[in-house]
Amino acid sequence: MLKSIKIKNYILIDSLSLEFKEGFTAFTGETGAGKSIIISAVDVALGSKVTKEVIKTGQEKAYIELCVTLNDNFDRQKLSENGIDDLGEELIISREILPTSSRSRINGVLVTQDFIKEIREYLIDIHTQHQNFNYLKPKSHINLLDNYADDTFKEILNKYKKNYQEYLDISNTLDKVQNAATLTEQQIEFLKFQIDEITSVGVEDKNEDENLKEELELLTNAEKLKEYSYSSYWALYGDEKNITDSLSEIKMNISKLSQLDSSVSPMEEELTNIQEQLKDIATRLRDYSDSKEADEERINAVQERLYELEKLKRKYGGSLEKVLENLSQMKTELEGIDNSQENRERLEKLKQEKLGELKTLSAKMTEMRKETALRLQKPVEEELEKLDLPKVRFVIDLESCTLNELGEDKVEFLVSTNVSEEPKPMIKVASGGEISRIMLALKTVFAHTDNTSTVIFDEIDTGISGKAAQAVADSISELSKYHQVMMITHQPIVAAKATEHFYVVKDQNATTEVKVYNLRGENRVKAIALLAAGEINDQSMSFAKGLLEKNTINV
Repeated sequence: MLKSIKIKNYILIDSLSLEFKEGFTAFTGETGAGKSIIISAVDVALGSKVTKEVIKTGQEKAYIELCVTLNDNFDRQKLSENGIDDLGEELIISREILPTSSRSRINGVLVTQDFIKEIREYLIDIHTQHQNFNYLKPKSHINLLDNYADDTFKEILNKYKKNYQEYLDISNTLDKVQNAATLTEQQIEFLKFQIDEITSVGVEDKNEDENLKEELELLTNAEKLKEYSYSSYWALYGDEKNITDSLSEIKMNISKLSQLDSSVSPMEEELTNIQEQLKDIATRLRDYSDSKEADEERINAVQERLYELEKLKRKYGGSLEKVLENLSQMKTELEGIDNSQENRERLEKLKQEKLGELKTLSAKMTEMRKETALRLQKPVEEELEKLDLPKVRFVIDLESCTLNELGEDKVEFLVSTNVSEEPKPMIKVASGGEISRIMLALKTVFAHTDNTSTVIFDEIDTGISGKAAQAVADSISELSKYHQVMMITHQPIVAAKATEHFYVVKDQNATTEVKVYNLRGENRVKAIALLAAGEINDQSMSFAKGLLEKNTINV
């Protein structure tokens, strides 16, 4: 339901903030006071087209914000799929209108107008005499009919949807296999050539080139390595005045010193350990030096291998890791081609089996839809009769169509407002007042199954009076038990049914400004009296009080 609305600098509204409750909310006020501006703001926030002319004169931008409470039917996955945080029961929808553009946000996240329009059918449905919304769109009729059906139909529909998704998955896989099978013999040979070219080089380690580069560095510097290592060995152990012999002399002196001062004894032991470590290092340096000989043959072999690897890298990805990845993909692709005929036949058979299941289910669904359509026509016509449209005929037309996610049925609601005319699509019904009452009848019948939480009617009671006005008032009241209903009305009988009553006035002092008052007590009686008689006097006040008392409203 619509919990609140904030409007700034929109047409004639400077700043307006309204909070709403469940049930039926009526908007009244003089013609041209700005009631429709509020409905227009809701419509714009929900993605309708808008121009810079809606920005209040002298202001830089307009801003509209709706706070909506979500119902259980709302698909919250749509939020996560679009990067929108789920704030619980509430959704904050805002739109900022600038001279050259507009921006919409949901829970603070920028979204497209297409996404706003996609979710609006779960939130708010607006009906005016000049605009057509959900119920006039033929694409919504099949969902309305299906929602009205019994649980058995819904079980079959859910089973059908599951099978249809499986059918699509199989079809997509089959398309990919068939596309792969269209490769020419030349393309297959080229794929085999590439695989042979890589495998013939025998690459197994993605780091082989780096390891070979390190080895080549050592091989080309063998003489220097031999020189540096042997020189270090000679200084440690080979020279007549080597470091190890010098340490022996030092150790002898410390031994003598310890005989005179026992506190230096640990130094002798430490020096012995150092001497042994240096001998070990010297031996390792000598062995290292002996192992380093220039190996031209190995250098040539490493260089040739690196050249081979570089060619592969340039041709197949820039690194050995990428070369190996491409090799794996090529093998998989070739294997897929080799197995495509067998796989194609298997998938084709599976697709036909799944199509057969879908045809069986869709045939059942068609029969059940026809039964539901016949069952639905009567309550709609009864509701239309209550709304003083006794001659209106309501027909649900089912035609066959191409298999889709809902079966093979095209559903459209048809209406005839004159006994001499055949039923036609509702959108072609001429009278705005008749369309509005037909919408109200449908809303009332579908009250239990409609996904939309809030319904807004903009002056749908224009041009009716007496019995028809009372019927509209009763239907609106009944509908408000299941939906939040808002309505701009000029009918005192309708306004008296409301649980909340907002009065809209246009204040024209230094500037023109729209103001809205939530009426209570005597003020509400006066507003209804004004609707009834065009003026406030004893008779109109008495009539207004009578209407409110009749509807058990505390005045």
